[in-house]
Amino acid sequence: MEKGLNGIKMALKVLNEYYAKADKSHDSSDGASTGIIGLLEVCESDFSKGLAEMNAAEESAQSAYDQETKENEIEKATKEQDVKYKTKESAGLDKTVSELTSDKDGVSAELSAVLEYLKKIEEECIAKPETYADRKARREAEIAGLNEGLSILEEETALLQTSRRVLRGTKRHF
Repeated sequence: MEKGLNGIKMALKVLNEYYAKADKSHDSSDGASTGIIGLLEVCESDFSKGLAEMNAAEESAQSAYDQETKENEIEKATKEQDVKYKTKESAGLDKTVSELTSDKDGVSAELSAVLEYLKKIEEECIAKPETYADRKARREAEIAGLNEGLSILEEETALLQTSRRVLRGTKRHF
C-alpha cells in the first residue's frame, strides 16, 4: 500500500510539473490532464485511507496479540505452578496411602490374632447346651453305676450278715 501510494504521489508530481510548464504545446489535452490528475488524486485519497485503516487494524491486531501473549504467559506460569503443587501433593498422598496400607495390614494381623484368641476362650468359657442323646447316655451310665453299686452293697450286706452270725456263735476273747 505504501509503495502504491508513493507511486501515485510521484505520478501526480510528474504530471503536475509537466502540465505546469509554460509551454502550451499540450493545450489541446488540458481537459484530459485535469481528469487524469483528478483520478490519481482520488486514488491517492483511497490509498491513504486504506493505508490508515490497515495501519490501525495492524496496530489493533498487534495490541490484541500482545495482550493475548501476556495472558497466555500468566496462565502458563499459573498452570506450571499448579502442576508443581499437585505433583508434590500427589507424592504426599501416595506416601500417606502406603503408610496407611502398612498400618492396616498390621492392624488386620492383630485383629485376626485377637479374634482367634477370643474363639479359643469362648470355646473354653461358654457352656454349650448338652444334647438330649448326651443327657440320656449320661443318665443311663449313672443308673448303671448306681445299680452296680447297689448290687455290691447287697452282696456286702449279705456277707456281713453271714459273718455276724458266725461271730455271734463264738465267744469273744480279748
